[in-house]
Amino acid sequence: MNEIKKIFITGASGGIGSAICKKFIDKNFTLVLTASSDEKVEKLKDIYGDNNFYYKINLADSEILDTCLKEVAKNHKDISVIVNNAGVTEDNLIFRMKNEQWNKVIQTNLNSNYQIIKSLLPNMLSKKYGKIIGISSIVGSTGNPGQANYVASKSGMIGLYKSIASEVAKRNINVNIISPGFISTAMTENLSSEQKESYLSRIPMSRFGKPEDIANLVYFLATDDSSYITGQNFHVNGGMLMV
Repeated sequence: MNEIKKIFITGASGGIGSAICKKFIDKNFTLVLTASSDEKVEKLKDIYGDNNFYYKINLADSEILDTCLKEVAKNHKDISVIVNNAGVTEDNLIFRMKNEQWNKVIQTNLNSNYQIIKSLLPNMLSKKYGKIIGISSIVGSTGNPGQANYVASKSGMIGLYKSIASEVAKRNINVNIISPGFISTAMTENLSSEQKESYLSRIPMSRFGKPEDIANLVYFLATDDSSYITGQNFHVNGGMLMV
């Protein structure tokens, strides 16, 4: 593997984000982490210590994000892996959805990916090495009622990453998507028993996934074991969707 071992991760304090952070710190990567609040940043510092780097970024504000990314790109020219994991929901039926709900989710879940990749890619291009991994969702391929904004953002990620993959493939940069199904996180814990049973009945493996199931694939895609894989969308869903 390339000697540089520094990874940029958004949404580092969430369930999947935490599993990704743990996987990579166990593999002796230096972490460059983002979170949406001072409280979350402090928690990350408590967990991962002073030898890693932390940024409070509001992905919903494109101007603030651009300013912060300039600092990250300047201070961390040796980032070799980007993991765009952060995401938000603002659910509503389409005829009730407010413009603010649509715009916040599209900016946070999709536009931020464009901004992050555009800002950090030049350093990868100059080194002719990089791994870019986006965390989409099963609903980006299936749709989901009440989540037109979220689904549009996650589906948009798939097209964005495939296009970028084709642009940078000759520069030894791999760009891939992971689309989780139902993973055991704070979100699934809030589901009622009836909701859980309904979802489980649609999963051939009859269980929710673990955050580590996603982190393990992220790590594989970040290493040279996956050097001939790019532009792919990997479904991790226990068989809920087979494509």
